[in-house]
Amino acid sequence: MGSLGTMLRYPDDIYPLLKMKRAIEKAEKQIPPEPHWGFCYSMLHKVSRSFSLVIQQLNTDLRNAVCVFYLVLRALDTVEDDTSIPTDEKVPILIAFHRHIYNTDWHYSCGTKEYKVLMDQFHHVAAAFLELEKGYQEAIEEITKRMGAGMAKFICQEVETVDDYDEYCHYVAGLVGLGLSKLFLAGGSEVLTPDWEAISNSMGLFLQKTNIIRDYLEDINEIPKSRMFWPREIWGKYADKLEDLKYEENSTKSVQCLNELVTNALMHIEDCLKYMAALRDPSIFRFCAIPQIMAIGTLALCYNNVQVFRGVVKLRRGLTAKVIDRTKTMADVYGAFYDFSCMLKTKVDRNDPNASKTLNRLEAVQKLCIDTGVLNNRKSYVDDKGQPNNVFIIMVVILLAIVFAYLRAN
Repeated sequence: MGSLGTMLRYPDDIYPLLKMKRAIEKAEKQIPPEPHWGFCYSMLHKVSRSFSLVIQQLNTDLRNAVCVFYLVLRALDTVEDDTSIPTDEKVPILIAFHRHIYNTDWHYSCGTKEYKVLMDQFHHVAAAFLELEKGYQEAIEEITKRMGAGMAKFICQEVETVDDYDEYCHYVAGLVGLGLSKLFLAGGSEVLTPDWEAISNSMGLFLQKTNIIRDYLEDINEIPKSRMFWPREIWGKYADKLEDLKYEENSTKSVQCLNELVTNALMHIEDCLKYMAALRDPSIFRFCAIPQIMAIGTLALCYNNVQVFRGVVKLRRGLTAKVIDRTKTMADVYGAFYDFSCMLKTKVDRNDPNASKTLNRLEAVQKLCIDTGVLNNRKSYVDDKGQPNNVFIIMVVILLAIVFAYLRAN
């Protein structure tokens, strides 16, 4: 649930953490009895607990479609990510993957841990897919086909320019945004705006760029071969080789490169806010909004943070629980984006080569949020300085002493 030290430092996290824990337990008890659906939802819990929690809010038909969509794309991503598969074997699998989802006899062994289980027993996902309504099937097939082709393209070429970076992120995440919009439309839950394709794409790009920034060290240390998604057009200003950024002697240049990539990601925020503001169904809204808030929070943590090149940088679990608990309306979204953009703004070094551009983008986001007029009378996500509550600490110590005495006596 979270370390005791962190909970003592952030006591406001405890109630949301307990609520999240109970919600996860409840979701795990609601696994469908049918073997193929049981496999799908059990696998969803294993590969992404936070996503499996948010998805539970959707109505049954849409929830099933989104679950299958997620697992199909996760399987496709597992093939792409496995650097041990030879290129001449991997590319045909990616290109043909949209056909495999109709075949309950198909499977392909690759990946590790739970992802290997997903690939080895993919027939369960195919069986679930075949039970979806035709509109859902068509949307999933189309996006899988386009994504597989895009992934295959970038197996054979590196991400050189910023345009390449945007194109790659479109294939692996922007298309997810488009696919979800198509599923919402097929389910009759939403009416798409005229610019839905562009802003759906931005929703995906914002999440994917956040992941690529955060996962630098994991990707560069991948065995047997590094995965490199940062565009050379940006990192080439700061290093001769992308892997050089992880070395301590290059820390100043590494952080400047990191900051430029964060600044690049910020350009998608206005589209994301526009997309979320147009949603009508409350459950779909929460499903879309929670990951976006977690993304801006992660960018705020990563910005100007050399730890991105040393280890894992992510939101503490209690803050994630707060986001899930508090995000109910568009006012909550504007508040979260305002708070995290303010947090990021305090970290901008005026000597950073992209400081002016970063500040301009943050100020545009802040103005957009302020102009909505909904920022009053709310709890901030980041005003908590992490100061322990002395009364709370005393109560916890007393409780622990009682528990310890009881255990000793028995």
